[in-house]
Amino acid sequence: MQEINLEIRRSWSTLVQDKPIGASHAPDTTGAVMSRSLVLNATYEPLGVVPNRRALILVLNSRATMVESSGEILRFASGQLELPSVVRLNKFIRIPYRHAVPLSRRAIFARDGGRCVYCGVTATSIDHVIPRSRGGGHNWENVVSACHKCNHLKADKTLKDLGWRLRHTPREPVGAAWRILGTGKPHRIWIPYLKPFGVEAMGAASA
Repeated sequence: MQEINLEIRRSWSTLVQDKPIGASHAPDTTGAVMSRSLVLNATYEPLGVVPNRRALILVLNSRATMVESSGEILRFASGQLELPSVVRLNKFIRIPYRHAVPLSRRAIFARDGGRCVYCGVTATSIDHVIPRSRGGGHNWENVVSACHKCNHLKADKTLKDLGWRLRHTPREPVGAAWRILGTGKPHRIWIPYLKPFGVEAMGAASA
């Protein structure tokens, strides 16, 4: 087994420098590109997202264990390797401090379930509850998902001007999983590992 692992690692060292001979993967019906891997701490806390080849290096170096496969197969001269979608570090790493959740269009849509906070239909844009022209800030408490119609009607007016009410109060989301949403579209395979750490709605997978 050690000889096989050594051969794989030597082959991989060549692969990361040269173009692979070929790659294949199972069809992905979700539309998400399976070129990234979710990295979990030893406690299963989401830490970040890396290219799946980087995740494979972690596995080959015995620094992580593959938890979920991406379904992609990397083929090379002496064999083939399965690329991971989710890996878990074998040793716990302590995070010295917590970053604030990045404010992004994708994360706003995920927080609001992809729905307009004014009327409830599918959101297509973001809006400032208190318009920037009236001193409104660009922060979690003032940026919301909105449909094109509501965004156009509201323009630079306030909710009081229109007699509108928010469907829910916008707040900054909490939980380690929300750091992942700002990095790109999460694959459906990741959702069970994100939900215990702050992502409640499955809508986050399609945001």
